[in-house]
Amino acid sequence: MVGIEIHGQEVLLGMEESLTELELLAETAGLEVVGTLTQRLKRPNSKTLIGAGKVEELLALADEMQVDLVVFDEELSPRHQRELEAVFGAKRRVIDRTALILDIFAQHASTHEGSLQVELAQYQYRLPRLTRAWSHLARQAGGGGGRSGGVGGVGLRGPGETQLEVDRREIGRRISHLKDELEKVRAHRSRHRARRRRSRIPVVALVGYTNAGKSTLLNWVAQAEVYVADQLFATLDPTTRRIELPGGHSSLVTDTVGFIQKLPTTLIAAFRATLEEITEAELLLHVTDITHPDVSAQARAVEQTLEDIGAAKIPVLTVLNKIDRLEDPDAAQDVLGSFPDAVAVSALKKQGLDELLLAIGNKLYESYEPISVDLPYQEGALIALFHEQGHVKHIEHDRKGVHIEGRIPGRLLARFRAFEAIEQADIYL
Repeated sequence: MVGIEIHGQEVLLGMEESLTELELLAETAGLEVVGTLTQRLKRPNSKTLIGAGKVEELLALADEMQVDLVVFDEELSPRHQRELEAVFGAKRRVIDRTALILDIFAQHASTHEGSLQVELAQYQYRLPRLTRAWSHLARQAGGGGGRSGGVGGVGLRGPGETQLEVDRREIGRRISHLKDELEKVRAHRSRHRARRRRSRIPVVALVGYTNAGKSTLLNWVAQAEVYVADQLFATLDPTTRRIELPGGHSSLVTDTVGFIQKLPTTLIAAFRATLEEITEAELLLHVTDITHPDVSAQARAVEQTLEDIGAAKIPVLTVLNKIDRLEDPDAAQDVLGSFPDAVAVSALKKQGLDELLLAIGNKLYESYEPISVDLPYQEGALIALFHEQGHVKHIEHDRKGVHIEGRIPGRLLARFRAFEAIEQADIYL
């Protein structure tokens, strides 16, 4: 593994902590880590990312340990990739954190939708890196085994520039096809969400850093049987279950893919249909591993990803999970002060369920927030929803639509954000 630290660059995890996480990723992918090389730089080397002397040191270390693979913790540019491949030759592969995460996703994608999303992300990542020596990246795309056979199935036979152009066109066509297929998936999900909205059952989305315990939590609160493993990215495909809340209320809870620092942009784009399950939720349960030494940094990584996908304004309830692993159970109470609206639980040991369900119910059904919106007449469903579930304090009609001021359940805020008036009347704040 190769880690670098660039002077002045803002990062969520320090170099050592990030390499520890990279090692977990490598183990999840089925690799054995035998060595680490690090370098602190004022600026990245334009050709090889690390300095020329470090490249020689890395090559000697790789020869000495007879490694098959070198993994960089930073994303390699296409030029970095080409230059490093030229140094290491055909006998040894060089990849980066992004390629490793894509490989893990390919292994774990178990549904048609998941396979499509992973395959698209792999092609988008690999296309600018296409070279004559590209066959070393021919891991099967999509993880399903029966799909395209990965990039290696696109014909990497010829050594000449003409063959590379053929490959690029083939991959470009495949990307267009995958986007069309995923757009159908997105439309299908949209119809499902519309039916859920008509049922008036609020949707809660589980979000959190990978391996924080989201799937275990879903199994616990919903008595479900979602696949659980003590590894990164064990769950890729969203799973939705119904849960009962205090007071005779109910909710739908959806488990989604875990986040991680330096989450590849290609993955965020490819998993758009899945991530929309988060953006359409009325409450987010941010599941954190309270025992992790970098839990605060992990929480910031999740918050950054939520902002990137447009979900930053959705109400959040923080769940401090794995309190059973604390040497001092009272320590959980100390951490609670660092996270507003937090509940401490152990999903594995089934501790704190009553408090969690009560907090979810309060967030969904008892918390009303002030808001002022301008709704066009074509948004009749939202106008009706405000009247049905909110408290209307003031309403005005004009030729464009309806201006409404009042209070709505906090779980509905995200639906109205796009129509929020620039100024709210002070009386309602």
